[in-house]
Amino acid sequence: MLSEFQETLLQSVKAYQSTQLVKNKYENVLQHLDSGIILFDSDGILTFINVEMAKLIDLPGQSLIGCNLLQVLRHPHLSRFLKRKVVQLYRETFLYSKKFHEFVDEYGRNWLITITYGDQMDGDFLLSVKDVTDFKRIEQTAYHNDKLAMLGKISAAIAHEIRNPLTSIRGFIQLLRPHLIQLGRDEYARIILAEIDRANDIIHEFLNSSKPTVPLKSIVDISTLLKEAVLLTESEALMKNCEVILNLQEDRVLNVSIDTKQIKQVILNIIKNAMEAIEEIEDDHGGIIAISTQPDGEFVNIIIQDNGNGMDKALMNRLFDPFFTTKENGTGLGLSVSYRIIKNHRGDITVDSTKGMGTVFVITLPMVGERL
Repeated sequence: MLSEFQETLLQSVKAYQSTQLVKNKYENVLQHLDSGIILFDSDGILTFINVEMAKLIDLPGQSLIGCNLLQVLRHPHLSRFLKRKVVQLYRETFLYSKKFHEFVDEYGRNWLITITYGDQMDGDFLLSVKDVTDFKRIEQTAYHNDKLAMLGKISAAIAHEIRNPLTSIRGFIQLLRPHLIQLGRDEYARIILAEIDRANDIIHEFLNSSKPTVPLKSIVDISTLLKEAVLLTESEALMKNCEVILNLQEDRVLNVSIDTKQIKQVILNIIKNAMEAIEEIEDDHGGIIAISTQPDGEFVNIIIQDNGNGMDKALMNRLFDPFFTTKENGTGLGLSVSYRIIKNHRGDITVDSTKGMGTVFVITLPMVGERL
């Protein structure tokens, strides 16, 4: 009898040890997943948290074992951002039965959160968190490429219809030019013809927007180009109660090797956007668009700042996407083409903005003799 009892006890011990080995094995797997894992039991007590999750919330996992959700939220070292997100997750999960959540953290990373509960979990709640930033980037790249393909088709369809009237207008302006010369207004004809040529160049850019265009470079002083751009926008700015202020490095020549027409197109497009942003503000005070230059080692920065309506971070993240626009009659092509133009010049274009506080665009171009 005693022998049978000992044998049964031995089998029970072996079974327990086997169960523990399996449990430890699975716990070890969960501990080393690249996703954050946290488990609450049916009483709402935190019973498991893996290494990755502890890293994500920047807290030692063992200090949270045995805590309920309220105690976790009251942890003195849990960030305010995470506290707000946990409350939001709790509300959306239990009020709207939402099991999948996506959010962007304060550093711009994308996260996917999955909450599993119900009969299959025996009352437990399993929460997993995964960094999907790379997947989002791939998705956005594919979306961007699809937009470029669509852009090429639309551009080809409209180019013929636009070019015909432009050709007619150009011909009539040339016929009128002798009369304008007699009136001492030849400068008007020159500007009109130059702008018609620029419009034709823009159409050409649209047709070639899905493939790189090699800029036809010449060496120019960036200050001269900016003065011409301001001259072209002064009348429109006056009608829209805007003042364009030009602050240049008069004591230094800032030569760049650029395609003048392309860079002028970029600058005029940003100035036009600034005027429209200023129009959105219901304010009797006039708008200000400040344009300045700033040498930066081997580069020069062109800074275009306005006191318009500004934009939030979500809008800024999509600003250079083809066809993305918030304007009723906009095409969403201007900044997309501008971005590609600057990149083809081995430069960079960035934007910083705050809703209601205005926007700053910075165009960076390499100077002559420096990294051309």
